[in-house]
Amino acid sequence: MIHIQHLSKTYATPHGRFEALRDISLQIEQGEVFGIIGPSGAGKSTLVQCINLLERPDSGQISIGGTELTCLGETELRNQRRRIGMVFQGFNLLARRTVYGNVALPLEIAGVPRDQIPAKVERLLALVGLEHLRDRYPSQISGGQKQRVGIARALANDPDVLLSDEATSALDPETTHNILALLRDINQKTGVTVVMITHQMEVVREICDRVAVLSHGQVVESGRTQDIFASPRHEVTSAMVSAATASDLTDATLAATHARMADMAAARPGTQARLLRIRLAGGASAGTLLSDLTRQHALDVSLVQARVEDIQGVAVGTLFVLVQGAPDAVNQALNALAALDISVEDIAP
Repeated sequence: MIHIQHLSKTYATPHGRFEALRDISLQIEQGEVFGIIGPSGAGKSTLVQCINLLERPDSGQISIGGTELTCLGETELRNQRRRIGMVFQGFNLLARRTVYGNVALPLEIAGVPRDQIPAKVERLLALVGLEHLRDRYPSQISGGQKQRVGIARALANDPDVLLSDEATSALDPETTHNILALLRDINQKTGVTVVMITHQMEVVREICDRVAVLSHGQVVESGRTQDIFASPRHEVTSAMVSAATASDLTDATLAATHARMADMAAARPGTQARLLRIRLAGGASAGTLLSDLTRQHALDVSLVQARVEDIQGVAVGTLFVLVQGAPDAVNQALNALAALDISVEDIAP
């Protein structure tokens, strides 16, 4: 569907040439939801502007549905851009047009016969759940509703591709969840290919089938979302995954747990009580892991705190576990976890 080959883009600055994109190559398949993520300055916005050729790359090719955009003239390119819908962070709605009028605008520009526009607009408003607000103005609706208008407008010309450029970053978590659910629903109902540009790993986790991670203008890794969360390879990806799935103990919980450890050790001389941080990354479930520690290594195991999430069928997260047993048994258990490539850290008193 979208084939990007060896894409590069530089800008002239007062301090010399700035290389925004370096040799980007990506294949985005028909009908998938594909995430492009990275920290600020990674090149995400430049990449999305190159995909629809609002920015011309210095080198490389971009093809959509078999048509190479980078070799088209302006007239042909305008026609091809109708195949690409765009959803913006700032909504970009016209204040003097109603919800209905904003959605109708691209149809008017495209020269759709006037008698065909009402039915099309009503269908789009129903798709995004806004038919009851058709006569409201942007100032009279919420941020989430404005973004729904933006999505309906982006779908007006029945695009093959929907580009979402940080479309949820200005929204609260609940509204973000609702917008992502809407985009996934539209993807499933219409088959439109969705490209999500975001700096939020939570967005990728919730909606994307695959993801590419950008850093300093380069793709540092890409793959299925569950694989990226389970086994990030690049340090930038690891940091983003950790921030999205990390769990930590409060000072009060930590102090209470250490006091409990001292009591446990005093009650059972010759044993160790240790607090462990265990990071799950797609292997055994939390329940299986704790059961194995108890059964296979004769340890007393109690869960202090956990944050484990299902990332498209893969368990990813952090467990804080209190274990007690003979020192040799505890060490054998830690070695067994290490052999399974499970990260374990002692939380010392």
